[in-house]
Amino acid sequence: MSTHIDLTYTNPYTKTGGLYAQTVNGPSVTGIAEQSIIGAGVGTLSVPANAFSIGDSFTAALDGIISCVGSATIHIHVKTTSGVILADTGIIAMETTTSKSWLLNLYFTVRNIGGTTVASISSGGLFSYIKNSGTNFEGFVLSTINTTTFDTTVNNQLVITAQWNTANAANKIQSYNFTLQKIY
Repeated sequence: MSTHIDLTYTNPYTKTGGLYAQTVNGPSVTGIAEQSIIGAGVGTLSVPANAFSIGDSFTAALDGIISCVGSATIHIHVKTTSGVILADTGIIAMETTTSKSWLLNLYFTVRNIGGTTVASISSGGLFSYIKNSGTNFEGFVLSTINTTTFDTTVNNQLVITAQWNTANAANKIQSYNFTLQKIY
């Protein structure tokens, strides 16, 4: 009886499934400097040059704890390490919040491949949190189609950052969980 071992290389970016899972809490973002909220984990946040195909679709989900004073604003960017914006909450005026849960759910679909002005990606999602004086979610819907600066001919690495309007120590966001999956 012979045993056959398949040594064929399989590109992980062509299959669906998990790409990244955060295994350590993300950094506690407290100041006016834009800082990543993604913690260390397993897998990859990078897609090599020319590995995207039209229709490639991904989801990302984050959650954690947030606190802020009533006059705080937060700005969350979803982008590549080269600064290409995939989604942006804009400046969100926050309500007073003390150690409450937050969620960020994201969706991405590659619509066209190629260099800048040719490649296209549609990104959307929802940032939500619970303020102190209620049990309803507060939040912001994200929706962007990037047809100008997205480029599939270069390495793309996902970055998610947060930035406060002041350096008040009472303004803090930290991620506990983050997963990135390819769904199509």
